[in-house]
Amino acid sequence: MSFPEKVFTGKELKAARALVDKGYKHNLLVEGERAFTKKVNEALDLIRSAGYFEYLQTYIRSIKEIDGMTQLRQAEVSIWANKFAVDNPIDAASLFIQKAFSMREYLEGKLYYGGAAEKRSITKRIEFLQALKEKSQDSEVKEECERLLELWRDNFH
Repeated sequence: MSFPEKVFTGKELKAARALVDKGYKHNLLVEGERAFTKKVNEALDLIRSAGYFEYLQTYIRSIKEIDGMTQLRQAEVSIWANKFAVDNPIDAASLFIQKAFSMREYLEGKLYYGGAAEKRSITKRIEFLQALKEKSQDSEVKEECERLLELWRDNFH
């Protein structure tokens, strides 16, 4: 059984959830201009170093460059991102993990939008930034993680 092209109907959702439950991982595809794909790949390297790449591969099929608002496209199992969203690879990495968490909740049939869901997804983003800060050997990465964590603490609590 292959992963559904779209995850929109109940049948498609059930099939996708069954595959994920069995350990399915997407072969993550990055689409966009060279500068965009370079930044996304930097973010993916950070996700790998934090130990979250398999998590991302479980819930996200592709990251596509768009000229519009960055968003999770649940039916396409895709993150649509603009060039500004990936300008800071550390922030982009945390955004991708946040969107993967929202996709997970979508597949699990949970309410994946709104206040409580947003709070849960931001908590996952903060968890990722803390993990990256702890696991990275790069002092600049650690400093940027701390700066972003401070912003989230100031704006989230």
